[in-house]
Amino acid sequence: MCICVDCHWVDRCQAYHAVERQHGVPHLSSQPDMTPLDPRIHVQVLDLPGGGVGVEWDVRACGSFQRDGGRWQRLCPGVALPR
Repeated sequence: MCICVDCHWVDRCQAYHAVERQHGVPHLSSQPDMTPLDPRIHVQVLDLPGGGVGVEWDVRACGSFQRDGGRWQRLCPGVALPR
C-alpha cells in the first residue's frame, strides 16, 4: 500500500501525482506544488489473468512524509482507497 494515503501532503505532492498518472486515476490536484524529499517508489510487475502484465506503483518511503491517518479518505469521502 502506498504510504501517501496517510500523508498530510497527499493532495499537493508531485510524487503522488506521478503515481496517480501511472495508475490512470483522477488526480487529487491538477497542479501539485510540493516537491517531496527522497520519495522511494516501489514498482512491481504483475502477471494478470489471461497472460497480461500489469504494473503497480507505490510510494513506500519519503523524507517529506507527515503522518495524517486517513487524509486521502477525508479528501475523497465514499471512494474506495486506491490499491
